[in-house]
Amino acid sequence: MIKTLHKMGIKSNHCYLAGIASIGLSFATWMTSKNVEKAGLDRADRWGIFIGQWAPTLFCMGVALRIEETHGPEAQSEEEMYGHTTRQSERIRAGSGV
Repeated sequence: MIKTLHKMGIKSNHCYLAGIASIGLSFATWMTSKNVEKAGLDRADRWGIFIGQWAPTLFCMGVALRIEETHGPEAQSEEEMYGHTTRQSERIRAGSGV
């Protein structure tokens, strides 16, 4: 599913923004239900929780898309991303510098 979303052009930042928007929408839905509907506070709480549960899912999808962006088959090579070869990165990790 994540690969399909990535191929469709959906980026991790889109999911992060949608997660943030769902938090705001959760509060707005709770407030609207509390003030407009006469069904009581319980119903407002249910609406707020229902919408609020979308945020963790969207953030997790954003993380999965970020991994796909950086480690997927279309990701840049290590040399393109960091400007050095694998052998140089092994020396850097070993503490000998470049």
